[in-house]
Amino acid sequence: MTWKFSTKAIHAGQEPEEVTGSVNVPIFQTSTYAQQGIGNHKGWDYSRSINPTRTALEVCIAELEGGTSGFAFASGMSAIDAVMRLLNPGDHVVAGDDMYGGSFRLFDKVIRRYGMEFTYVDFTEADNIQAALRENTRMIYAETPTNPMMKLCDLQAIGGIARDTNAVLVVDNTFMSPYLQQPLDLGASIVLHSSTKYIGGHSDLIGGLVVTNNDEVAESIAFHQNSCGAVPGPFDCSLTLRSLKTLPVRMDRHCSNAMKIAEYLSDNHELKTVNYPGLASFPQYELAKKQMGGFGGIISADLGSYKRAAAFCESVKLFLFAESLGGVESLLCHPVSMTHGSVPPKVRQRLGITDGLVRFSVGIEDVEDLIADIDSALEAVRAVETSEAVA
Repeated sequence: MTWKFSTKAIHAGQEPEEVTGSVNVPIFQTSTYAQQGIGNHKGWDYSRSINPTRTALEVCIAELEGGTSGFAFASGMSAIDAVMRLLNPGDHVVAGDDMYGGSFRLFDKVIRRYGMEFTYVDFTEADNIQAALRENTRMIYAETPTNPMMKLCDLQAIGGIARDTNAVLVVDNTFMSPYLQQPLDLGASIVLHSSTKYIGGHSDLIGGLVVTNNDEVAESIAFHQNSCGAVPGPFDCSLTLRSLKTLPVRMDRHCSNAMKIAEYLSDNHELKTVNYPGLASFPQYELAKKQMGGFGGIISADLGSYKRAAAFCESVKLFLFAESLGGVESLLCHPVSMTHGSVPPKVRQRLGITDGLVRFSVGIEDVEDLIADIDSALEAVRAVETSEAVA
């Protein structure tokens, strides 16, 4: 029997425990396992290498992404780092020019020091990627939607380019989750997540996940996961499994709330821009409908200036001003001073990451309360501007 997504999220890799019948995978809080003799054990030897709670999570995420192998890591950044270890000195990567600042920092300040080369281009046009390819290009690295400008890339088109050039297409699927987008079905070889975000969903864990459908890639990721040891503990794996069970219902609510807020924001002429793939005015709206099962819970909007953004961020009450995203509670972020501080100012300006840009991670609260909170914060911005004008 082939299960549908929500059934997989609850059951894949999570059969009742054999000894007691526990319906939840136990937290195997152990570092090591008793062996029966030299070279004789039950498949478990040391928890950096393998742990039953982690294995259940890895089986489940592989099923949800339509891959053959899944791997859990201690953070999203350690997951990306493991993927980059597929490269050798002299290898070239074509990467999207609009990405999470931490990913750019890893590539530019760490990985590049070991002889890898990076070219950053606008992934909204596949021709830009084709033009950036070199003989030594080994990887194409994409985020879609991007953080924080919400730009999309055509995964099917880029997958074709990767296939024709024997490059590995890696897709950061954090913003969408496997419920809304499955890059492996569209031509990617590797999909990764910061499971801290929507997959974890409750702002109570840090984690990363990698899934692939390529046996050679899987062998390399497994080797580096064990050798470098950036693995999550069993308790965090258990929390992530708990969260996966409710991923579909949470994502449906994130999407519906974000759509209503994006429409509200787009009707407000005080904002310079509103970036959300679900708006018919969004430049890549048709592509969003084609390759995504929903439009997600992230919106970015430009308030026009640093002063306006600062007043807004200080005035919200329900939207907590904090790093991260994807939790059940709504969060607000100022990318220039928070997530994208490591991106050079000239690059930020070119991408539209201005001092006035804010990013909304829309939670699952009652949407009327969230809109009222935004409206109140905008009133506070107007009051500040009025008092300054009078002064």
